[in-house]
Amino acid sequence: MLAGISTLCFGASYAVALALELSRLWFRSGVRGALLIGFAAAGLLAHTLFLGYRAATAASTPLSSQFDWFLVAAWVLAATYLYLSFYHPRTAVGLFILPLVLALVGIAQFFASQEPFAERHASQVWGAIHGVFILLGTVAVMVGFVSGLMYLLQSYRLKHKQLPPQGFRLPNLEWLEHLNSRAIVISALMLAAGFLSGTVLNLVNHRLNVDQLPWSDPVIWTSLLLLAWLVTAAIFGVVYKPARQGRKVAYLTVASFLFLVLALGLRLFLPSVHSPSRNDTATATTVSRLVCPTSDAKPTSQLPAACCLLPALPRQWHTSEISRCFDIGPSSRGRT
Repeated sequence: MLAGISTLCFGASYAVALALELSRLWFRSGVRGALLIGFAAAGLLAHTLFLGYRAATAASTPLSSQFDWFLVAAWVLAATYLYLSFYHPRTAVGLFILPLVLALVGIAQFFASQEPFAERHASQVWGAIHGVFILLGTVAVMVGFVSGLMYLLQSYRLKHKQLPPQGFRLPNLEWLEHLNSRAIVISALMLAAGFLSGTVLNLVNHRLNVDQLPWSDPVIWTSLLLLAWLVTAAIFGVVYKPARQGRKVAYLTVASFLFLVLALGLRLFLPSVHSPSRNDTATATTVSRLVCPTSDAKPTSQLPAACCLLPALPRQWHTSEISRCFDIGPSSRGRT
């Protein structure tokens, strides 16, 4: 039964919850609050079961692919929305959080790779630490973005003495300002810990000569740029007190989210050893079948034993590694 749950199940539940949030702008309803909680809870339950099933049936480290990473981030945001909706039912936070949840689910479904990251016992601990801190830092940036948008809208409305639209109630400015300033500091700390643990992980892998990530890889320099911005914003807020107040801190959180979107976009679409593409995986499978059609094939004098056991090796082998394994040059690769 759990195998039948897909991203469409909880994505549709979140979409219905967003539609109910939008209906606040047009009419009042006595049952809308209960329906919101019901659909959000149903979506979160299906989301949890989906991730749990993937973790239980994973052939390697559970939840260790781009696909899983985006879905876990969406799960954290959805849980945050459900909490806020339950304790602050009159605020329209869903209009800001749910679009991000649906965007993360959509990116996971249509753009992210489902191939798991490479697994090595020597680096499992550092890899887990790295992944957790990067995830928490990303969610903190998104929470800051949502609170920043709400602050700017609330501030504009009060400045122009406009009454809020029917059903469109936002938290007070003081609470949003506090959340904005905390989000910048927390996201900077989390991503700094994630980047440092990732650096240590890469150093360990270089020393062990396994799963090495080039220091010029797009994942490294985009992470460094994002971290540099967040650290600068956090220090600016500490040194310059007005930056922690009013619209200035809201602008900082919105800008931080734009940096995050840019970094994630570059990681998804630029070639990276950290995120093997589907083409690389398909190439590995094709070459292994051509040379060693069966898993128990015997290595020849020209081929190392590891090459004939390629299907049993980690899926993160790339075209360059396959070529080196089979000594396929540029000219011979075309003939193959």
